[in-house]
Amino acid sequence: MKSIYEQALGGEFKLLHPRIQQRFGFSSRDNVACIGTGTMEKIWHGAFYTMPFLYVGSWRRIMFPEQGESIPFTIKNYAYVDEHGRETVTWIRTFETAVPRRFDAYMIYSEQRRRVVDYLGTHQHLAVDIDLSVDERGAFSSVREHSVSTKNPSDLAFP
Repeated sequence: MKSIYEQALGGEFKLLHPRIQQRFGFSSRDNVACIGTGTMEKIWHGAFYTMPFLYVGSWRRIMFPEQGESIPFTIKNYAYVDEHGRETVTWIRTFETAVPRRFDAYMIYSEQRRRVVDYLGTHQHLAVDIDLSVDERGAFSSVREHSVSTKNPSDLAFP
């Protein structure tokens, strides 16, 4: 089974650097996980009036109010088949802020949209279309298109 990223990129996947192919080329059938650590240079938030939304977002692991520089983090990627039968890859990020915070995302390849869709948070209330390509260095290039509320009956799109 091809990874969701290989499905999205098609033949371009082979243009990725070999280590990036290894990192993003696994599926649920491979029984592997990718776990990494790093340091986020800067985490910031908007004006004071955004704070209530950030706190509410932290309950569903979509966003959080902390900010800072040189924040250690861990990222965990697991591939599995979700309850809808879709190949899914987790992006679970844990940031070591004063109050440790998580930011959860679950990516699938959508045949209908012909791209990767990123579902954000524990209840996947937001869906973001992602267009992937490969740059001249063999690295991923991604563009986030628009967000859609998955819980709104009208599927309201917003920037």
